[in-house]
This record gives sequence, C-alpha cells and structure tokens, in this order.
Amino acid sequence: MLKGKHVVTEIEGVRCTVVGSGISGERAAFLKDLLAYNGYEVKTEEEKAKDGSGTGAFILGVTDLLMNPVIKLFQKKFFRKDGNVVNVAYWNQWPDQWDIPYCQIQH
Repeated sequence: MLKGKHVVTEIEGVRCTVVGSGISGERAAFLKDLLAYNGYEVKTEEEKAKDGSGTGAFILGVTDLLMNPVIKLFQKKFFRKDGNVVNVAYWNQWPDQWDIPYCQIQH
C-alpha cells in the first residue's frame, strides 16, 4: 500500500528512497520492472531479522533521493509498458481495476 511518508535508507550500500518494504519477491520484481522502465535505478535487498537471518521479505528503493512514489503516482508521471498511465489499481496490482479512474476504484 502507498504511504505518503518519504523514507531514505541504505540499500546495497547506496542511499535510496524507499518505495516498498516488507514486500514479497514477486511484488519487488513487479515494482523493479515498472520503476526501471520509468528511468529509475532500482535497488533491492532482502530484509534481515534481528539475528541476521533472512525474513523472506524485501526492501526496494530508487537512487533518486528526491523521488516520492506517492506524489509521482498521483501526478501521473509513471507509465506502463503499453503506454498507459499507472493508476493506483495498477500500482497495487489489482488487475480487475487497472483501467478505472482512481476516484472510482473500490478495494
């Protein structure tokens, strides 16, 4: 889910704007592909538990420290590979509502 808070952390040794944390590998792959298509350098890393073991969840970020994904999404600055603008339903991977204006999405 989208949150408006702008978080910066180090991923793969590089300071990044966090786009998603605690996300699955499939979600990380989806966002990485989408953000890379839109010209961002994307970094992902498996989150670690307190004991240093992997949790199975991932943190994903972009190297552009000024990028806020919530603002970019609502400014309609992200595009899908088919040329359409990314809406909230597409971002959240609700495929049955991809082409509905965000004000009409029900989830």
